Amino acid sequence: MDEKQKLRTQMRALRRKHVAALPAATRALLFLRPPTPLAALAPERSTVGLYHANPNEAPTRGYAKWFFENSRHVALPRFASRGAPMDFRIWRDPYEDSDLEQGPYGHLQPTAEAEPAAPGLVIVPLIAFTADGGRLGQGGGHYDRWLESHPEVIPVGMAWDNQLVVALPLEPHDRHLRAVVTPTRLYEGDA
Repeated sequence: MDEKQKLRTQMRALRRKHVAALPAATRALLFLRPPTPLAALAPERSTVGLYHANPNEAPTRGYAKWFFENSRHVALPRFASRGAPMDFRIWRDPYEDSDLEQGPYGHLQPTAEAEPAAPGLVIVPLIAFTADGGRLGQGGGHYDRWLESHPEVIPVGMAWDNQLVVALPLEPHDRHLRAVVTPTRLYEGDA
């Protein structure tokens, strides 16, 4: 097992344990709205790309609702099939998921009929991060490839505090984040 995969396995277990220990009432109060410096990166009427969080990832639902209620368009990644490039489509219902379907990787995503989107700010999932914006993703490279082809987009990570590590085995294709938001802090990266 290579170094990145070993770290992914360790960090997923750590994240799972952390989330399981959080009381439901505490979880409900976290990530309800983006911190002011992050919200300022997405002016009114702009589009913000988010991910639809799995049960152990830092939840994006509160941010989706806040951006939607504060005159921003919200978009989610979409894959036409496994191996297809990722794109973003408008998410019109961040309250009920009524306009989403199961994607080829098991995540909820907008339907093929959803309007294509060009987000200026993208909030990305991660397994681990460094204080200067290094990111270890799921391993598929989808966000790294998308960000490489959209260098004007501001990438920001969301994570639990325990996902911070001192260093990561980064490679030239790994994209750095402008910032990472945790329940207790906003880390400003190098991107």
